Amino acid sequence: MKYFRPRLQLRSGLILAMLSAITASPVMADTSNFGKLSLAPGFPPAQGTVEGYTGGSYSLSAISNRDRDRNACIGFADPKPDHVMVLEKDFSQLNIRVNSGGKDTTLLIQGPDDGSIRCGDDTGKRKDASIQSSDWKAGTYKIWVGTFNSGDKGNYTLTVQQP
Repeated sequence: MKYFRPRLQLRSGLILAMLSAITASPVMADTSNFGKLSLAPGFPPAQGTVEGYTGGSYSLSAISNRDRDRNACIGFADPKPDHVMVLEKDFSQLNIRVNSGGKDTTLLIQGPDDGSIRCGDDTGKRKDASIQSSDWKAGTYKIWVGTFNSGDKGNYTLTVQQP
């Protein structure tokens, strides 16, 4: 009996290691609720437009309270990002806008470089969120489209533009 115990412990350890690797895989993957944008400088407008459906009770401030410019990160969304945006090269300026037909939306974008965060809320008198920002480095960005109130739901179009 003593002879089989080390083998059983080794087998249990291997099973735990395999389960840990399987469980960790989805977290490491760049998955999103509504797909991926891949953009290079000079991209056509249609390539920078995606649609989605917002709603959720996950507080975006759990990702970050403030962005790199000290703007508040607010709103509620799904814990999983709505979109993944891959910038194939650096962009000096990008404008990202949500059009939900009048719902009160928010935006949180988490960048590739040490997790730099950009947040947006109302655009002028409109309740839809936007972010106009400079210095976008090549890499993968996670985008959450949120709502101001937890549980609000609605369709939206997200547009990424080069000025």
